[in-house]
Amino acid sequence: MTNIFEKFNSLNVLIIGDVMIDSYIWGKVERISPEAPVPVVRVTKKENRLGGAANVALNIQSLGACPYICAVIGEDSDGENFLSLLKAQGLSDEGLIKIKTRPTTVKTRIIAHNKQIARVDAETERNLTSYNTIIVLNKIKQIIADHRIDAIIFEDYDKGLITEELIDKTVKLAKEMGIITVVDPKKRNFHAYKGVQLFKPNLKELREGLKIDIDPSNLEQVEQAVEKLKKQLGAKTIMLTLSEHGVYVSSATGNKHILAHKRNIADVSGAGDTVIATAALCLAAGLNEFKTAEIANLAGGLVCEHVGVVPIDKARLLREVEEL
Repeated sequence: MTNIFEKFNSLNVLIIGDVMIDSYIWGKVERISPEAPVPVVRVTKKENRLGGAANVALNIQSLGACPYICAVIGEDSDGENFLSLLKAQGLSDEGLIKIKTRPTTVKTRIIAHNKQIARVDAETERNLTSYNTIIVLNKIKQIIADHRIDAIIFEDYDKGLITEELIDKTVKLAKEMGIITVVDPKKRNFHAYKGVQLFKPNLKELREGLKIDIDPSNLEQVEQAVEKLKKQLGAKTIMLTLSEHGVYVSSATGNKHILAHKRNIADVSGAGDTVIATAALCLAAGLNEFKTAEIANLAGGLVCEHVGVVPIDKARLLREVEEL
C-alpha cells in the first residue's frame, strides 16, 4: 500500500465546487445573557480556515497530490481573505474567478468547551448566470489544457456554482480526455450527474434525492435504493456513506458493506471532504472501488477525531491502512 500512497505524489486533481471560509470563534460560556436566554461566549481565539471545495483541495494536498480549484468568490474583503488563506497554504489561485455580484461564502462556527453551539452563514445560493457559467467552463478547459489532470472532483454545496449545464459539459469533456469524475453531491443537482465514475451521497442526500425513507441498518433497503440510483444516473460506482453504519459500495462488479471503525468523534465537519478527496486519489492511483471505499472510510473517521475542519494526516492514514 506504500507504493499506492507514493503514487499520490504524481497525481493532479481538479476540484470544481463551492469554496468558502470556515471561520471559528472559540470561547468559554460562564453565564447566560440578561438580554435573552442565550449563552454569553467569552472569546479566547479567532481563526479562519479554507472550507468547502477548498478543504477538499487541502486534503488532496495533504495526501501528496497537486490540487487545482475552479470556483467563484466575491469582489469583497472576504474574497481577499480567502485568497490570502489560499496563498498561505501554497495552493494555486489560477482557477478562481471573482464575481462582483456574489458574496464570498463564510461559515462562522462558535465553539465553547470543544462543542459547536452555533453557526452563522453569510452566502448566496443563487445559480450562476449562463454568462458566468461559460466563464467557469472556459477556465476548466484552460486548466485541463495547461496541466495533466488525473481526476475531477465535483464538490457541490448547493451555493450556485455547479449548474446542470456545467455538469453536463464538464463530464463530456472528462470522458473525451479519459479523466476520472467523482461527485460529492447535494440536493439541487442530485440527478444531474449522469455517467460519472463515482457518486458519493450520504444517507440524508440519498433519502432526499430518491424521496424515500431508508433504514441504514436494513441492508436490503440500502441495496435497493442504491441500485435504483445507479440505474438513474448511469454511474459506474455508488459509494453511500452511512455515518456509524459505515459505507455501502455498489458497482458492476458487485456490492460490499464496509463497517465503520470505532472512533472518539469530536466533530463531523469536513469528513465528507476528506472521504471524496481520498476516494478520488485511490481511484486515480489504480485501486478498485472496494479498496478505495475502505481507505476513504478510514480517512473520514480519522478527521472526525478533531474539532473543526482539518485535512487528513497522510502518514497516520497509511499506518491505519496497513493495519487493516
